[in-house]
Amino acid sequence: MKPALIALILGLAATAPATAQNAAQIAKVQGGGSCPHCNLFQADFGNKVMFHRNLAGARLRQSDMSLSAMDYTTMANADLRDVNGYAGRFIGVNFSGADMTNSTFVGAYLGGANMRHAKLSGANLSGAEMVKAIGLTQAQLNGACGDEKTTLPHGLHIAACK
Repeated sequence: MKPALIALILGLAATAPATAQNAAQIAKVQGGGSCPHCNLFQADFGNKVMFHRNLAGARLRQSDMSLSAMDYTTMANADLRDVNGYAGRFIGVNFSGADMTNSTFVGAYLGGANMRHAKLSGANLSGAEMVKAIGLTQAQLNGACGDEKTTLPHGLHIAACK
């Protein structure tokens, strides 16, 4: 490879945006604010009460939302891959278009959650209460898993987790 090309590649890499979490943005959300399109990577929202936040399009990948109450929060088109939502309460949350790949919502309450076009591939929904979820389809559930305690809207089913 030519030295000029190497210098160009190294220069571009040095100016690439950072992908680590943004502590100030996380603190804003924990303090009661909204933060659409923010970088909340690996944020600790576990065991928190956070209602009516706007986190649309935010990067929440690998965040902890276990035992949290996030009612009426907007997470439309958010990156929720590998999120831990164990036993969380997500009443009326807008997950439309969110990427929830490999997330864990074991024992979570998702009553009235908008699931339209959410990606659920590899998601563990064991024991999740989803009877009143909106826009949930069998195609979405075909990539997820649950158990006998997972409750779904009439006519939908989910494979058992292995």
